[in-house]
Amino acid sequence: MAFGTLLSKCESINNPFTFSFTKHSIILAIMKEFILALDQGTSSSRAAIFDKEGSVLGLANKAYDLIFPKSGWVEQNPEDIWSSQMNAIDLLFEECSIDPEQIAAIGITNQRETSILWDKTTGKAIYNAIVWQDRRTAAYCRFLEKNRLGQHIKSETGLLIDPYFSGTKLRWILENVEGARELANRGRLLFGTVDAYLLWKMTGGKEHATDVTNASRTMLFNIHALEWDKRILEVMDIPRQLLPEVKMSTDEFGTFAYKGNEIPIKAIAGDQHAALFGQVCFEEGMAKNTYGTGCFMLMNTGEDKPKNRGKLLNTIAWGINSKVSYAVEGSVFIAGAAVQWLRDGLSLIDSVEQTEKFALESRKDSRVVLVPAFTGLGAPYWDSQAKGAIYGLEQNTGRPELIRATLESLAFQSRDLIDLMENESGYTLRTLKVDGGASSNNFLMQFQADILGKEVIRPAFTESTVFGIAAMVGISLGFWSQKEISSIVKTDRIFSPMMEDFERENRYANWKSAVSSTMAWKGKAL
Repeated sequence: MAFGTLLSKCESINNPFTFSFTKHSIILAIMKEFILALDQGTSSSRAAIFDKEGSVLGLANKAYDLIFPKSGWVEQNPEDIWSSQMNAIDLLFEECSIDPEQIAAIGITNQRETSILWDKTTGKAIYNAIVWQDRRTAAYCRFLEKNRLGQHIKSETGLLIDPYFSGTKLRWILENVEGARELANRGRLLFGTVDAYLLWKMTGGKEHATDVTNASRTMLFNIHALEWDKRILEVMDIPRQLLPEVKMSTDEFGTFAYKGNEIPIKAIAGDQHAALFGQVCFEEGMAKNTYGTGCFMLMNTGEDKPKNRGKLLNTIAWGINSKVSYAVEGSVFIAGAAVQWLRDGLSLIDSVEQTEKFALESRKDSRVVLVPAFTGLGAPYWDSQAKGAIYGLEQNTGRPELIRATLESLAFQSRDLIDLMENESGYTLRTLKVDGGASSNNFLMQFQADILGKEVIRPAFTESTVFGIAAMVGISLGFWSQKEISSIVKTDRIFSPMMEDFERENRYANWKSAVSSTMAWKGKAL
């Protein structure tokens, strides 16, 4: 499915979820057995409707802009986040033959770590949302490391000290926005990641809450005790009263008044956690990789308390029926964003769909390597100061070679994560499940299989994030069991490795060399 399009009029789409009105489905509609799933992402907000059989009946998308005030700073207007999500809902109901009164419940999944602080009296944010990609708090993160808070944060929150996470973003707003600290001390302000902000707006200010998955991404939440960590809050001078109530992912989150209907909100989860669930990675050792603005790989590690791993993150996978499951995660900060850079920054392509064509036209002997460290490097390097670089340029290097190198960088970074995940978890992956926009690129998926030496499995419906939150709602409502969800998800294609071992390891060695050179470059910001 192409992004930015509407699957209109509830027509059958090219995935396993088909739709047709029957007498039975009309009866279901009257009984309110449809699910509205909201997916608030980094570059767009989406809304989808699913029926009780797990079929998607319509999908609407509204894009909006990122703001780049300074080098390394990434922001969004909170009102754009809100209006784009509401516009996506409106568009969906305009084009799809479903009435809002037929919706049984809503689920919300969201871009994680993006931080918003708003006035609970006026409902207005006091500063732009600071996006997960933002690196402005790098110096403060180094200060925390020097004060030996790193071990406590790693052991209790499962995370590394990094600008990626929400806690230092929240502190930056309190310290740098005029009047913010005073308002916070007076109890006027509320903090939330995007899910909490949307929930507060949708419930008319009645619910200030988040779920365990989103809380686990703030660098402020104890993932063992399932509560905000008092020591971290004290060190970072963050008032507890700012923070939302933390619930299970399939809890009661209030109701959304929409066109005269009070629709219950039954599930919330961070986007990557919802995708892990939507890819039915319900057993320990099962993993998925989502190719979105960034690349996010998660592996289910079960209900036992997580071990303190090295450069991987421990996170909460989901909270279902009062039970918490955990996962390990590795993050690539720039994935689809690098392809957008080809289009918007360099004007090498008119659309992301063209990248596959150009990559196939590139010189077979080209060894151009792009390291897209536009906002630093994530796992396993965790270098917040690294900058992007291109290696191996020759006089006959052209557009196809640069486009191919950009696509290959996504696969190389994903192998970095797989190697680390296998070494630190003790599990050996046989297959990798994939989803997200770039997973539709056959060149990229084949190269991913080649550079991993493992099968890559793409589902027929690649919108695993929005399906995952719908599945959580379905469980909350009693529509489905996890076993029944597994039977809904179908495979579109399996990519098997075709590259010789020697070439695979030679190509990967070139990538590692390029990354080392990038990290050693002396032109980093101070």
